[in-house]
Amino acid sequence: MKDKIKLEEEELKKRLSPLAFHVTQNKGTERPFSGEYYQHLEEGTYLCICCGQELFSSQAKYESGSGWPSYFQAVSKDAIEEEVDETIGMRRTEIHCSKCGSHLGHVFPDGPKPTGLRYCVNSLSLGFKKKES
Repeated sequence: MKDKIKLEEEELKKRLSPLAFHVTQNKGTERPFSGEYYQHLEEGTYLCICCGQELFSSQAKYESGSGWPSYFQAVSKDAIEEEVDETIGMRRTEIHCSKCGSHLGHVFPDGPKPTGLRYCVNSLSLGFKKKES
């Protein structure tokens, strides 16, 4: 596990929209089919909106039908951390940025090959760096 950075709450409140702050810092979620990156098709890398760490490649993105951006793997095994989430009366696996701890979404075991995973991520927790030509 890498050393986490501590982001100041007031700085994040200035930089993020109130909903993005709620999603990333209070484990909220955005409405399905509403996120900026849900149907985003450009080539590049999705980053943590809070700290800029690279999280997912556009090459791992796929249409899951869930209403949120979905990926079958992270850019590296160290980019994402997982923890058990039982907040809504069911057992799920929450994912968050390993660098700053910001909430991203959840991972489910119903994704496509080769991993069989579906990283279901809130667009509000992501930034995007376009692939350079």
